[in-house]
Amino acid sequence: MSAEGKFTEEERLQIEDAIAVAEKNTSGEIRLFVESECGENVLDRAAFIFKELKMHKTKDRNGVLFYLAIDSRQFAILGDSGINAKVNTDFWYEIKMAMQNHFTTGNFVEGLKNGVLMAGEALQKNFPYQKNDKNELSNEIVFGKSDKSGQNNSGS
Repeated sequence: MSAEGKFTEEERLQIEDAIAVAEKNTSGEIRLFVESECGENVLDRAAFIFKELKMHKTKDRNGVLFYLAIDSRQFAILGDSGINAKVNTDFWYEIKMAMQNHFTTGNFVEGLKNGVLMAGEALQKNFPYQKNDKNELSNEIVFGKSDKSGQNNSGS
């Protein structure tokens, strides 16, 4: 089954709504990339996707990527340099553990929503919404597409 098939339309909307809520009072940007398999180091893959999705191009370098490889049972959270300079060193680990508690029971939707909202709180605190802010990146989930060799590409 493709990564896209792992979520119902309602579940996708719930996650995308959480992203919109998390971004509502901040200039920060949150993206979610989901694929079935991760055939390499999860942080290397997430860093590649971060660049492919042009998340490093936000005005304040305050993008956050949630990367999930469902069948590989791997995930990563990457923040750009702007947000990393503002949060404490345990911040991403705290989100990871909160998400993992949901993931271990198979509840990916709640885990993702929880992580997204936690990141949104930090973004709001450190990058409050300004009158001229615009949504620089889509809130839609990006699903990796499998090519003929079985390797996932970025879907972009």
